[in-house]
Amino acid sequence: MHSSNFVIDITPDFEEISYRIRAIDFDQQSYEGQKSIYLPKYYKENNAIIKLGLELITADIVRQYQREERSLIANRVKSSEDQVNELIKTMKKDVLAPAENVISLGKELAAFYENPRFMDCRTMGALIEKSLLMLFLKPDLYKAN
Repeated sequence: MHSSNFVIDITPDFEEISYRIRAIDFDQQSYEGQKSIYLPKYYKENNAIIKLGLELITADIVRQYQREERSLIANRVKSSEDQVNELIKTMKKDVLAPAENVISLGKELAAFYENPRFMDCRTMGALIEKSLLMLFLKPDLYKAN
């Protein structure tokens, strides 16, 4: 995801300011077969933001933010469960990407999550469903990447 595909949400607090990066563009989502395509840290256009984060945020804070963001995603999924289920159902039926992309991404996600069941997925919709289920089943399996 390129730097032009997300915004920085600035929230003033009593003593400091909080910054959150929010994705705003998903045109390539559910197509690419490499996990790195979905991670903003792999685009040179994002280096200035990555550098700033490395200078200002400790590893413990990064892990805390990751837990918070996963919790926010889980809450959004729970609050929109019917819509998410319908979307996943449709995505599992549709061909969103070539089979080789699904297989490749499934292998990478299986290694990342240390969960071989990702390799059983045959559609991008199934991969997304499995990823979302990880939020509820084993959130501690997410690594600090």
